Amino acid sequence: MLGEARLPRKRPAASGTIEVAELTAAPDARQALPLFARERKWIDDMHLQLCRIPAPTFLEAGRAEWMAGQFRTLGWDARIDRAGNVTATLAPDRGQPLVAVTAHLDTVLAPSGPGGISIDSDGRMFGPGVSDNGCGLAALLAIAKVAAQVPPERLRDAGIVLVANVCEEGEGNLNGMRHLCAKPPFAGRVKAFLVLDGPNLDHITAEALACRRFEIIMQGPGGHSWSDHGTPNPVHALSRLVSGFCDCRAEEASTPRLSFNFGVFDGGTSINAIPAVARAKVDLRCEDPGILDDMVLQVTAMAQRAAQIENERCSLAKLAVKIREAGSRPGGKLDEHAALLEAVRSVDAHLGIRSHLDCASTDANVPLSMGLHAISIGAGGQGGGAHTPSEWYHPQGRELGLRRIYLTALIMMRHLAGKA
Repeated sequence: MLGEARLPRKRPAASGTIEVAELTAAPDARQALPLFARERKWIDDMHLQLCRIPAPTFLEAGRAEWMAGQFRTLGWDARIDRAGNVTATLAPDRGQPLVAVTAHLDTVLAPSGPGGISIDSDGRMFGPGVSDNGCGLAALLAIAKVAAQVPPERLRDAGIVLVANVCEEGEGNLNGMRHLCAKPPFAGRVKAFLVLDGPNLDHITAEALACRRFEIIMQGPGGHSWSDHGTPNPVHALSRLVSGFCDCRAEEASTPRLSFNFGVFDGGTSINAIPAVARAKVDLRCEDPGILDDMVLQVTAMAQRAAQIENERCSLAKLAVKIREAGSRPGGKLDEHAALLEAVRSVDAHLGIRSHLDCASTDANVPLSMGLHAISIGAGGQGGGAHTPSEWYHPQGRELGLRRIYLTALIMMRHLAGKA
């Protein structure tokens, strides 16, 4: 998950907080909520085990099988769909509307093995994916265990599906969530999405940050650094593009907020050989879709111009430019008065969580772009260093996040049951 922009926070309506208080007094919630603290050791152990199974984007199968096995052990009907997502349901399927609680399986980096994920004496975990999104997946298992022990009252009228989905990170292009939203058996039945991404409780992502990604390839004949001097150099041209685009954008106003990142740059084989090819991958994001389109046009034009300059300076052969779109994350926004947003705000008021609305790029982009109710929230605890080798997570405060998820899901199930 990347990118955020704070928006004004509205106070929840008093009626919403009353509904949460009534909900927590109901027999099912009153029995279930304390279980998150009682099961703390089990949840921490599951978190550690799942993070020790490597799951880089496109290679999530091992972790998916493990998650499906855990859901089945807890009494859920768990399946792996054609995209590789794990879906788990508890109640018999009567075609009832569903609330989906989701967390992505994949990580930007992957541990080299079980030893790549460590834990210190105070319970702090270290290693790729322990925070983003190990804590989200651990939350799914916690919800699964508690709901299996104390089934929510409204399961007959409105169901819940837990989803551990693939392809959120890197070049996955949100393909797991796209499949879930577009294909049977859940397309059209899921009316609200609670996306769990990272640990932080201070945000509610209700606006999807649009994102487009491109691979830029400069290609020429290559040659010897001395005897073929005068042959255009793809690395030189690509470097000109990156430097020029960054300098140009740095001079422009940053409202509305935008970002760009050349995250991959490679080319060449030897210090004394002119490269035959050079590649760069760029990630472009903006809160304003129109400005995002302008950024795409600008990087495309500057790539062509960078190759042209290199060709004009060289006397032998010419560079060719190829630009391939590697991914596109759609934008969207949840209405301020949507039931899902009112539900989580009411829960936050009840639990004493101070949260703000933000704009970010997550799995929620897909349902939001389709006009469906979706938010992305943290799963609780503390973490940092996401997308780096020094990523860490501490479970202190995890139970607060789990109660937040559980109560928000129950409110939405009640809401859907009332409409069924």
